[in-house]
Amino acid sequence: MDRLDTPEAARDYVHAARRKGQRVGIVPTMGALHQGHLSLVAESQKHCDTTIATIFVNPTQFAPHEDLQKYPRTLEQDCELLASQGASAVFVPETSLIYPPGFSTYVDPPAVAASLEGEFRPDHFRGVATIVLKLFQILPGTHAFFGRKDYQQLKVIEAMVRDLNVGIDVVACDTVREPDGLALSSRNRYLDPQQRQIALQISRALQSTQRRVQAGQTDVATLQNEMRHELLGGGDPAKAVDKIDYASIVDADSLAPLTELDRPAVALIAAFVGPTRLIDNLLL
Repeated sequence: MDRLDTPEAARDYVHAARRKGQRVGIVPTMGALHQGHLSLVAESQKHCDTTIATIFVNPTQFAPHEDLQKYPRTLEQDCELLASQGASAVFVPETSLIYPPGFSTYVDPPAVAASLEGEFRPDHFRGVATIVLKLFQILPGTHAFFGRKDYQQLKVIEAMVRDLNVGIDVVACDTVREPDGLALSSRNRYLDPQQRQIALQISRALQSTQRRVQAGQTDVATLQNEMRHELLGGGDPAKAVDKIDYASIVDADSLAPLTELDRPAVALIAAFVGPTRLIDNLLL
């Protein structure tokens, strides 16, 4: 596996592959890799001749009070995992090469960014849209692979690529879960054993919502109330999450609020277990 440290080296690497007629897959990550990330690499390998992962903890998507400094950084282990998965290359730039002194240009995110995460993390998607567009400029591949676990982020990137005529195909990949249902996340490593058990309320609430919909319930307010009830332990405080930012059911494409399930929808949750903020979702 090749290691690319500068934007110039990365761009040259992609151009060389494209000149050979190769399809080049890009897998953007912030490191602290787990099987979910590796599944994106594997999906890229199904579609593309060359797969390049990126590892960059992007400072512009963190608010001052968030966990930028303590975000897990496991670069050498990450590179070993990528090499074992068969990635062609990894791009690992220094922050100063991505945001040089005097940097002041940002991407205004699309309308789909305004609700949900946009309400609770107001500048988050500005940072996400900026770094992803920069990565697409540095690594002008043919395909880019993102997980549905960060569902709103996926929709933001899809809209940005469409609106700004970026010549890359965004491929959505399924969420990878532990056998007990917990969605894989780099932040799961912050959870102690008791907190991890409480975190299972998130996936359980989503699955219960899906069962209610399959049984015929279409009233969104009722479904959202049931989701919140389950997140709060179903009446058992020992099983309750510590805080709910949102437990919402919205249009699966626009993320607009719904009152009735009369179209494809998605249930999304953001909740704190201890100090750790976790997100998950399920298509309905």
